[in-house]
Amino acid sequence: MQDTFIFKLYDTDLFGQYWQPEITKKVIVLVHGMVEYASRFEESVIKHLIKNKIAVIAFDQFGHGRTRGKRGHCPSYKALLESVEFVIEKAKKLFPNKPIVLYGHSMGGNLVINYVLRQNHNVIGVIATSPFLRLAFEPPKWKVTLGELLLKIWPSLTLPSELEVEAISRDINEIEKYKNDALVHDKISAMFAFPVIEAGEWAIENANKLDVPMLILHGTGDRITSHKGSEIFSAKTGNASLKLFKDGYHELHHDLCRDEFIETVLNWLNKV
Repeated sequence: MQDTFIFKLYDTDLFGQYWQPEITKKVIVLVHGMVEYASRFEESVIKHLIKNKIAVIAFDQFGHGRTRGKRGHCPSYKALLESVEFVIEKAKKLFPNKPIVLYGHSMGGNLVINYVLRQNHNVIGVIATSPFLRLAFEPPKWKVTLGELLLKIWPSLTLPSELEVEAISRDINEIEKYKNDALVHDKISAMFAFPVIEAGEWAIENANKLDVPMLILHGTGDRITSHKGSEIFSAKTGNASLKLFKDGYHELHHDLCRDEFIETVLNWLNKV
């Protein structure tokens, strides 16, 4: 069964949806990455979880997908964490007494990691795929300076994200799907970008606070987020298991290693 819901935060209507198998053993709260939306995971990840009796609840973040509001902008990093909190609470109501696992990709990985480090919670584990803890490249200094200025004087101004689309997957078909997807956009505000970058560094510095099992998956060929950042984070805590996919690109669930990726996720979920 699949259904949708709307919830309001900061005067914004956020779009949510959930997928429920006939028998539910666990629940995943899924948090997508920047400039995309939750339904992009339906065929690559969610259908496999459903087959394994794992329900999924997800939402389109501020400024993304079918959530209303300015594209690529959010009220604050606090608001991003609050949206995750709301959907966790929604999951508890929809699937009472079922264990909950957080799953975040890229910027969503940044959020789920920071959520369990900063908030009181009762999730049983976290999956972070290609988490945005650090960028895989050094942005031009002028762009950083401009962004920091905009954060102070015009935080809602959106500029092109300049995401390297060819870096999301080694599968040309996935690149074309991405380019032709009307719900994918290329806008990001200073308020969305810089607090996420700061939160990534904060998470690395506070990795020792991690109190639940975490699976981190990252490709060594990722040119968007740094697999080295994932390695440093994992080395600072005894609760994270890191799997690196040789030459894997940013969206491992859409990459050539997708079968090994989903097998790794399901095996870990069966043990947690």
